[in-house]
Amino acid sequence: MYKVAIIDDEPLIVKGLSKTMAWDKWNCQVAGCAYDGREGMELIRDKRPDIIITDIHMPEMDGLMMIAGLKSEFPDIQIIILTGYREFEYARRAIELGVSRFLLKPSKMNELEEALDAVTKKLELADMPVNVAMMGVQEQGGQENEMRAEEAESSEANSFIVKNALEYIRENSQERLRLVDVADQVYVSQWHLSKLLNKHTGKTFSDILNGARMDKSKELLKDPALRICDVAEMVGFQDLAHFSRVFKKMEGMSANEYRNTH
Repeated sequence: MYKVAIIDDEPLIVKGLSKTMAWDKWNCQVAGCAYDGREGMELIRDKRPDIIITDIHMPEMDGLMMIAGLKSEFPDIQIIILTGYREFEYARRAIELGVSRFLLKPSKMNELEEALDAVTKKLELADMPVNVAMMGVQEQGGQENEMRAEEAESSEANSFIVKNALEYIRENSQERLRLVDVADQVYVSQWHLSKLLNKHTGKTFSDILNGARMDKSKELLKDPALRICDVAEMVGFQDLAHFSRVFKKMEGMSANEYRNTH
């Protein structure tokens, strides 16, 4: 049985989908429901569904970020978007990130059924043992094309996650920022984000955060009215000695030497 998660901030839609669809027809069962993006991610990590039916325009939620997070952390998951948000560019970007179907509310029953047909067939194909020697050339080529498309979607989602994580770190580096705080913003686990950052930048989260703080500190050091201890605090360091060590390690000179030469 394929597990389905339904995420929508409209309880009537959640109840309607979970109760009226003939899930057995597609060898599916509803594993759980959620009413916002955060709750939805908790449900997904707990139940590990095969299929997600979700809105992307809910309060306090970045729909594209959630999609990218899902496809990055769970690349095999099938996503069906059911939304009243009609922006074409948004839909195009969602499909680039790996959404299987993008349906507009109110959707007809046959549209939902076609979407379930499509995603369950993809899941069945993925589950099917492949005997290359007995496959026809056309079938083999089709499967290889689909695998390449899924890899491209996963890569697109990963790049989207990293870009937004780095932007969030830069904009909030003066805060007492933790890896888990950034991961929450981009809808992935902290372990997955750590792996992505290292793969795409070759740096740890700590190095990236300190780099952002150093960039800001060098700008602030140009103001002679600011003491170095003030600069350290303004960029997010609670301890002047720690700031001094990091600055010298990353810049090859002390903060005072940097100020005097710039």
